[in-house]
Amino acid sequence: MGRWLASLEARHLADLRLAEVTRALRALSSAYVQRRQKLASGIALDSKGKRAAFALFYGPLHLLTIADIVRALHADTPPPSEIIDLGCGTGVAGAAWALCAGGSSRLTGIDRHPWAVEETRWTYRELGLSGHARTGDLKRLPSVRRSSAVIAAYTLNELPGERRHTVEMHLLEAATNGARVLIVEPIARTVTPWWDDAAARIKALGGREDEWRFAADLPPLQKLLDKSAGLRHEELTARSLYIG
Repeated sequence: MGRWLASLEARHLADLRLAEVTRALRALSSAYVQRRQKLASGIALDSKGKRAAFALFYGPLHLLTIADIVRALHADTPPPSEIIDLGCGTGVAGAAWALCAGGSSRLTGIDRHPWAVEETRWTYRELGLSGHARTGDLKRLPSVRRSSAVIAAYTLNELPGERRHTVEMHLLEAATNGARVLIVEPIARTVTPWWDDAAARIKALGGREDEWRFAADLPPLQKLLDKSAGLRHEELTARSLYIG
């Protein structure tokens, strides 16, 4: 992971000063907390600074959080033959699962934003993982085998109600057919008013609902950005739904 972090820093700070990334991170954080509709429309990633902030800060945080969740759920054994990452962003959610499972799982990343797709491809290469990424609007999932896993991390809350419900039904179908399904969202209830209904459907199929709080042992650059932007993560928090 250290090599990936160093490459990530070199990639996104080549043409930007740290102060520029910090300002962009503040704006991006505001979009996450207050104006999530901007995320769905792609406006939150409409500048080089915001894209760098998303990749440099939220990418590593999400990778660490998902890895902690996967290990806590024992979802890494046996290793999935394939991991499908819906709304993959920079690819870190699927990559975290694959790394926890030994790195042999093939990854498929899907995102509507072309920049995210290219960033996911780069993430897979830098972490030495096998996989590909493509643009897609999540109207239909790729074929999911029993030995596969599907993850939707920080994705469903960005979708309009009807689209989110459709994706959720696809996930439930994949779980019914034997695939592992993991949904991860922010811990704040305000961004997931649909959570209780989704949790009830997951648990009806034998799945589980969890709320997570992990100690935030951030790498040096992410710790600096966290402090400079006034975010101050003392914990990595998330909630999840899982069918194993």
